[in-house]
Amino acid sequence: MVNRGRPPPKSVLLPLVAGSRGGWGPPPRSLTIEDPGPGRESVWDYPRPPRLEDVPEIVRVVFGGVVLAETDRAVRVLETAGAPVYYLPKDCFRDGALIARDAWTICEWKGVAVYFDVTSNGVTAEGAAYAYPEPFDDQVAAFARLADYVSIYPGPVADLAGHPDDGCFVGTERARPQPGGYYGGWVLDRVTGPIKGAPGSEGW
Repeated sequence: MVNRGRPPPKSVLLPLVAGSRGGWGPPPRSLTIEDPGPGRESVWDYPRPPRLEDVPEIVRVVFGGVVLAETDRAVRVLETAGAPVYYLPKDCFRDGALIARDAWTICEWKGVAVYFDVTSNGVTAEGAAYAYPEPFDDQVAAFARLADYVSIYPGPVADLAGHPDDGCFVGTERARPQPGGYYGGWVLDRVTGPIKGAPGSEGW
């Protein structure tokens, strides 16, 4: 659910999310989990609470035919059943590429997410970027690093401007959006599922 206005402080929010952190259970036994095989990774091997790790490849965002951000300092967050979410340092984005919105949501692990429009060459993808300026770090200390990072939804960036080179890239591979539109995961060929987000996967 998207909220407006100033979010409550962490001291208020943390007790409110404590129950949801323990509310997840494994999926039905009938779910067929794909065998990742050599050189690939299954979203069902990702942990919960999630893990943050450095990304060795160059990560870049192209929109409207313009490289808005490129970095060798990206990180990714891995959580059971979800595609990896890639975050880029704020300081690697072009000036004016991110326009703050009056909108926020909450993640029980990472805290309050604030949103940005992504703009380039006269085209704007509304709410296509988000950040955690005051991340929760009581369960995963590494999440403190996210205060200086921004993630992009790969779907709007790749599709909205209609430019053939647009998208979110890890190395040379263009990421596909996680199913369902709500989650910000970057789906790559190396990742196997099934990945949550599609109808019927709400409890994963």
